[in-house]
Amino acid sequence: MTEFWETAFTEKQLMWGSEPTSSAIFASDHFARMGVKDVLIPGVGYGRNAKVFVDHGMSVTGIEISDKAIALARSQLGLHIPIHQGSVANMPYDSRQYDGIFCYGLIYLLDAEGRAKLIRDCYRQLTPGGQMIFTVISKAAPMYGQGARLDDDWYERLPGLTMFFYDAASIEREFGPHGLFEFSEIDEPTPGGGSLPFINVVCEKC
Repeated sequence: MTEFWETAFTEKQLMWGSEPTSSAIFASDHFARMGVKDVLIPGVGYGRNAKVFVDHGMSVTGIEISDKAIALARSQLGLHIPIHQGSVANMPYDSRQYDGIFCYGLIYLLDAEGRAKLIRDCYRQLTPGGQMIFTVISKAAPMYGQGARLDDDWYERLPGLTMFFYDAASIEREFGPHGLFEFSEIDEPTPGGGSLPFINVVCEKC
């Protein structure tokens, strides 16, 4: 999977544009209402989803495995936030606790063990009362069931690209033990002018 994403980036290409996703806007507005000050973004990519939190006056720290993506965040989006370079599998990268964590898309690229570890690691880095929001792809997506089936709701869509598709049951199963608060459907625009169904999962650390 690492090789897939590394080859997708070039020094002058913003793969999905510079505008934040609908889910990032949702999360930043939600965090602003909650009074969140410090945000951790695992899988920050080249930063298109980070800027909207910065614009809300929040301090943002990212985690990103691709040095090319980090270079794009600096050169193309002008983001000079702290970014830990490495895999989310190696979290935590610091001893800080954050009152908001936002993770867009990344988790559904992992296997069951990787997903469970990422949720646990993020939950541990939340302050008491802090919230984390994960954006996951829904089983209602048209590509569900395509590619080699690896396990229940988990498919290899392309060589090196695996995807796990969520529904209410799997959200309850994976996020329930870690403060599941609510979840809601959201349509995310795609570069071709269409959209894909995602789900925003909100958890709170009691």
